[in-house]
Amino acid sequence: MAALDGWRLSFCELKWNCCQWNRFRSSQPHIVKCCQRAEVVFGLNALNGRTISSDGSAIGAWNSSNAESLMRYTVNKGYTIHGWELGNELCGSGIGAKIAADQYAADVNSLQNITDNIYKGFEVKPLVIAPGGFIDTNWFTQFVQKTPKSLQVVTQHIYNLGPGNDNQLMNKILDPSYQDGGGQPFSDLQAILKSSSTSAVAWVGEAGGAYNSGQNRVSNSFVNSFCALLWHRLMGSNVLSTSFYGSKSVRAYAHCSKQSQGITLLLINFSANTTVRVQVATEGSASNGSLSLQQGRGVPRLNFARMSTKSKMKGESVREEYHLTPKDGNLQSQSVVLNGKRVALNSSGGIPHMEPVSKSMFQPIIVAPSSIVFSHIPSIILPACKN
Repeated sequence: MAALDGWRLSFCELKWNCCQWNRFRSSQPHIVKCCQRAEVVFGLNALNGRTISSDGSAIGAWNSSNAESLMRYTVNKGYTIHGWELGNELCGSGIGAKIAADQYAADVNSLQNITDNIYKGFEVKPLVIAPGGFIDTNWFTQFVQKTPKSLQVVTQHIYNLGPGNDNQLMNKILDPSYQDGGGQPFSDLQAILKSSSTSAVAWVGEAGGAYNSGQNRVSNSFVNSFCALLWHRLMGSNVLSTSFYGSKSVRAYAHCSKQSQGITLLLINFSANTTVRVQVATEGSASNGSLSLQQGRGVPRLNFARMSTKSKMKGESVREEYHLTPKDGNLQSQSVVLNGKRVALNSSGGIPHMEPVSKSMFQPIIVAPSSIVFSHIPSIILPACKN
């Protein structure tokens, strides 16, 4: 995300690739090259031309001249724009300002007309996207009803932990039942779309834990998870259906491995007191198979009795594990321990090599209290991971 000089834009969102934006000028070839690699969605300033009343309501229609200028510029330069999003957090009660649903719908209809005019004759036109804010079911319902043909994507923001200055923020992070409600806003939006005549789809335009930059010693500490780097290195783009049967304090995720065969599991133990032993099985109710993870007692052996005929074990029965824990057991520590050793930058300031530990497939995965475990299992080959 970045604001672009020369136009009043709220942000520029890049899918798949992240580029450094300074100014949108043809004299900067690295930007042109970036645009060729990325699908670019521009956020347009929906407050342009309006006045803000004392209660934060934005009065008047949207002045689109600034947006039209940018759109024509990108067309003249031959830049492919994936979509134009009108506004940022102005729906419902808004953040700093708000626009009534009826007026917002009229503005989106205007944006669609502008897009149709500027891109007339184009085989593929940019998506019209809005409103990019927090769900308010009454507001979104009215908005969607009045934009049945002019809106292709309805965007919402989800920060399920609330504001960063909440003194209960850490307790929310550690409460699995609270985390379970994180997907409810998206489900609410999908229900609105399903009950309407629109063909628009739902996107999450922004998502995170706590908004307003989170909270010091919480958002920037182990409790808010130090697993992004290993996720990026180990977890592929294909997500596997995963079920965990056992303690509600455990969260389980599985993807096809990113750069090698097999699958990678992510297990998070929210409990501060309980060690969890996990056994893995595959089952093939669906053509691609699915994973079944079960909490075991003692030292159980892996159970593959329900393994799909389309899934198979291959090679040696050894897996690689990465166990992440906070330094000195302090969840608010800003240092992470990997397999018993503190992770620190090397002498040149670079990220050190992260070595896994090898475990037999016939042993359970041991997930210590307040820990995160990645387990790469190359010997489980699922159809979904073969391509």
